[in-house]
Amino acid sequence: MGGWIVLAVLGLILVWIILIYNGLVSLRNDVQGSWNQIDVQLKRRHDLIPNLVSTVKGAMEFEQDTLEKVISARAKAVSAGTPAAKAEAENTLTQALGKLFAVMENYPALKSNQNVMQLQEELTSTENRISFARQLYNDLVANYRTRLQVFPNNIISSMLNFRPEEYFEAEEADRATPSVNLSLRK
Repeated sequence: MGGWIVLAVLGLILVWIILIYNGLVSLRNDVQGSWNQIDVQLKRRHDLIPNLVSTVKGAMEFEQDTLEKVISARAKAVSAGTPAAKAEAENTLTQALGKLFAVMENYPALKSNQNVMQLQEELTSTENRISFARQLYNDLVANYRTRLQVFPNNIISSMLNFRPEEYFEAEEADRATPSVNLSLRK
């Protein structure tokens, strides 16, 4: 009789370990899947940028430095590997695109060009999608990290070599509060 109880307890422990393991694998796969969704949106962004640059290139002949910075930032973003490197490269690309859009405001011919406006709208829409995908990714990373760290999951996760995923973080410059002056005086 005592042997059956020990066997039943060992069976329950084994089922419990399997449930923890399967839950961690499921969360890790969710994190990786959400990272792939970020990649899809970033690819879309990377594909739109050359079209925008080639469309505005002729009209912005005096702004070649801005265009070169966008092209260079795009190349670095495409080749980045790890989430941390990709986040840094994408933040640089976002800043370069922001400067390009600001410069484009000084060119009335570009503001009235339907192709430029359409590409700008596509990029804005893509930026929103990237933002939502990053938010989902970071939420899933937080859930996964929590599952890894709570007791008794932390024992099982360390024995089975589960590692926390990296957050997709903004750079310090992006965290700063922008200065806004709403006064009518100059």
